[in-house]
Amino acid sequence: MAISNQTRSRIKRLGEPVALALGRAGLTPNGLTLAGFAITTIGALLLANGLWLAGGIVVFAGASFDMLDGALARASGRVSRFGAFLDSVLDRAGEAIVYVGLVWGTLGLGLSRPVVLAAAAMAAAFMVSYTRAKAEGLGFSPGTGMAAVGLAPREVRTVILSLGLVVAGLLPGVTVAAGGAASGAYPLSALVLEGALGLIAILGTATVVQRILHTREQARRQGPATAADETPGRPG
Repeated sequence: MAISNQTRSRIKRLGEPVALALGRAGLTPNGLTLAGFAITTIGALLLANGLWLAGGIVVFAGASFDMLDGALARASGRVSRFGAFLDSVLDRAGEAIVYVGLVWGTLGLGLSRPVVLAAAAMAAAFMVSYTRAKAEGLGFSPGTGMAAVGLAPREVRTVILSLGLVVAGLLPGVTVAAGGAASGAYPLSALVLEGALGLIAILGTATVVQRILHTREQARRQGPATAADETPGRPG
């Protein structure tokens, strides 16, 4: 199960009217990319302060600009290689900032499990992006081919995380028993966060495996590499 490129294209086309309206207001595609990153940073700051509901909404809004900048670039004929590069780099930076904010915010709960799961989710998310970038850099799945491989591309991770944050934010102060009176109570909001982060970590890891297998199959179809193609020890 994955989001096909056709489905992804249809979703992106839905944002074209909004993107064009922002373009008429004077924003450029790169301007939208920077605005989305700024909004995501604000969301991360909210998460660092434990404001899950507000942070989840703002993070989702910032991620939505990833659709709008590309839609404006295509609709206005201003697609550029640098714009694609900037969009990709700030996507990764924004995702990193969000997870750092989550780690900081969950530290305030005085619990170790959500912190570890936030770090695990961030590692899985970055491995998903790295496998795509590395495969495409080596000539496998050119264009957006690799984007449709796997259970948890960025859109899926964003929805899971945003929903988890919103639900956690709606459950402040609610606790459940945590193994007896001596151990006290465990915040239900923390359990919701752990569920979302754990799901991202699991699905992200599964996506990495799927992309490795997909690339291996492509490599088999292409045949053995020549000596000039091999780059042992090349840094990733």
